[in-house]
Amino acid sequence: MMNRPLFPFRAVLLCLPLVALSLPCDADIYGYVDEHGVAHLSDTQLDSRYYLFKKEPPEPPPETGMNGDPPSAELLNLLVNPTFSRQYSPMVSAMAREHKLDAALLHAVITVESGYNPKARSPKGAIGLMQLMPDTAKRYDVGNIWDPSENVRGGARYLRYLLQLFNDNLSLTLAAYNAGEAAVIQYGNKIPPYAETRSYVPKVLLHYDRFRKIGRQ
Repeated sequence: MMNRPLFPFRAVLLCLPLVALSLPCDADIYGYVDEHGVAHLSDTQLDSRYYLFKKEPPEPPPETGMNGDPPSAELLNLLVNPTFSRQYSPMVSAMAREHKLDAALLHAVITVESGYNPKARSPKGAIGLMQLMPDTAKRYDVGNIWDPSENVRGGARYLRYLLQLFNDNLSLTLAAYNAGEAAVIQYGNKIPPYAETRSYVPKVLLHYDRFRKIGRQ
């Protein structure tokens, strides 16, 4: 059964850069996705629905957190380590070509998920560059979830599956990557009403549009 897209992806790409360009280049950006799938952006937190999803980092993030533990994904999804980004970008782009994904999309997901730090681990147990859950890694035959190439390959396969499942509706694909495809289906093929997911989707779309503009391949 064909699912009607929640909203045209091309329209989202046109709206996001226009809003972003109207904000100071060094400003924090807040946003959320409403129940209709429309992204709302602002340089201030207008109300409790708005979540911070772009922040200019004052300095590169540390490779380890307190007591030598890996930094949390929550911290790293706002901060990108430029050394790791340069190191892993060629591999990420190669994985995108292997799985017929737009490289800019894969880079955008990794930027938000881990800031390119392969040691990132969330409190919920998501691991690595693409923040794979162990069950998802097992589902896609990832032998070593901590290995960057295996981690990205598993995440790329999952993204490809979700794009096919949701008929190339990118917003639903990203929502499912964050919350699980069951949650998107449960809510009638709409973005689930989870604050984290409604913050996550426009965050990735903003990075995706930025990477496409600079021709990140």
